[in-house]
Amino acid sequence: MSTRIAFLKGHGTENDFVIIPDPENAIELSPAAVAALCDRRAGIGGDGLLHVVRTTAHPEVRHLAAEAEWFMDYRNGDGSIAEMCGNGVRVFARYLQRAGLVGEGDLAVATRGGVKTVHIAKAAAGGDVTVGMGKASFPEGDVEVSVADHHWPARNVNMGNPHAVAFIDDLAHAGNLYDAPPFSPASAYPDGVNVEFVVDRGPRHVAMRVHERGAGETRSCGTGACAVAVAAARRDGADPATTGSPVTYTVDLPGGSLVITERPDGEIEMTGPAVIVAEGEIDAEWLETVNP
Repeated sequence: MSTRIAFLKGHGTENDFVIIPDPENAIELSPAAVAALCDRRAGIGGDGLLHVVRTTAHPEVRHLAAEAEWFMDYRNGDGSIAEMCGNGVRVFARYLQRAGLVGEGDLAVATRGGVKTVHIAKAAAGGDVTVGMGKASFPEGDVEVSVADHHWPARNVNMGNPHAVAFIDDLAHAGNLYDAPPFSPASAYPDGVNVEFVVDRGPRHVAMRVHERGAGETRSCGTGACAVAVAAARRDGADPATTGSPVTYTVDLPGGSLVITERPDGEIEMTGPAVIVAEGEIDAEWLETVNP
């Protein structure tokens, strides 16, 4: 192993990530190593880690090589594996652009939640990145989430990863969101869940806070913003599949705003910024000490 390993740091609406370019999948990243890298005091710091790998080099997604050249091997900040991260995909695409591996326009990115279509806008248009997030599904069954003495019904939404969306009167009622809010029934989310608390800001305009499983409260969550938008649309009686017209919601998060559009075919698009803020090198000897 080289004595130095390249890394970058980026964020999408302040949902921040450590980026490890590793095209040939040569760097072993144990859960402990990922958690150490994402540690905000003893490591680089991040809500998660983006491991940049060619699809041909990773056994999990080699079968997708004909559809996407690059695989976003995403890990939560605690080292656990996640299916998808909407903000992460935008930052992943921005890294590929910065590295000269892709240009403005369309590209495909493989994730554990499927192949995602990404569009990088021209800098003159603001440089935002749009991600095709796939379709939402609505698993059956009533769900409830709670914080302290507050209890709310929640909409069960799956965006390739699970979400519980609760509409509340005041975002402060969600508490500190450091610990995972309790939910019931336990069988609804056997592997844990991302919990979104939502208030209205205006017509087709909402604000949210989120507890991401494995990361605690984060400044932004892309799949969570999509889940919130479709849950708000259904609550408001808007279903593009029925009306034949797309529905767009602006979703405010602590780290910025995302624009979410659901099309009549059910496909959801998310548009927002993606920024690379730093790059450097990791000491391989240190990494070995935290990578059992």
